[in-house]
Amino acid sequence: MTARRARNFAFSGIVLIAAMIWIFPLYWSLTTSLRSENRIVSNAGVLIDELNFASYIEVLSTSKLPIWYLNSVATSSITTAIVLVTGMMCAYALSQLQFPGRKALYLLVVASFMVPVPALYVAQFILMSDLGLVNTWWGIILPQLIVPVVVIVYKQFFDAIPKEMREAVLLDGGGEFTLLFKLYLPLNWGITAALAIITFISTWNNFFWPFLIVTSESMMTIPVGITQVNDAFGVAYARMMALALLAAAPVIIGYLIFQKRVTEAVMISAGVKG
Repeated sequence: MTARRARNFAFSGIVLIAAMIWIFPLYWSLTTSLRSENRIVSNAGVLIDELNFASYIEVLSTSKLPIWYLNSVATSSITTAIVLVTGMMCAYALSQLQFPGRKALYLLVVASFMVPVPALYVAQFILMSDLGLVNTWWGIILPQLIVPVVVIVYKQFFDAIPKEMREAVLLDGGGEFTLLFKLYLPLNWGITAALAIITFISTWNNFFWPFLIVTSESMMTIPVGITQVNDAFGVAYARMMALALLAAAPVIIGYLIFQKRVTEAVMISAGVKG
């Protein structure tokens, strides 16, 4: 028993050290953002010894951060909603309906994992340009609607539902939409919430595609806008850290609130891709 306690104590110590190493950059960013520039360059150490919010005020007043927030929230929310609805309907059709080419279509969805997303950017940009969607919300949203993991996870869930439930609803006069949205959807709120969180975070953090498709500051998302502020301010560590923390705040807060769902989403995604 003593040896077991010693192992548990050692393991807890290792986990604590790892957690401190992981959280230190975030803590350092916070302490840096709360200091004046003169205090930073004087090598003041890592303790919070000053509460100077000038950097936060300056970032909010001199940049288009509120507009970038709006663009990120809007595009991420719309993308997440469309991905979930279309992915659920596609998975339902692949799982519950019989039609020619069903297996081939599912194999195509699975095979899409083998295609690197950046390899599609040139074709997607040309398509968005031809449609006149460059520098618009829909230009940001449409290419991000291809999320095969959502289809695969939903199909696995629909496959596990007893066929008797479907037959009972059909015998009572219910249709396919009744089955999907009034029976199956209430049964998988947990999966839906997990997929919504991971899709939203992935869209929020996406940098390269919004960077390519957006040409004006007023249409930029948070990850793209940060680069513009850094270029405008030059080397100003407090303002850079304040901007980075403000940009990451929604994701951090969302993770703290929905920590369990985020963990489930990561496990689901890893399980499918593995």
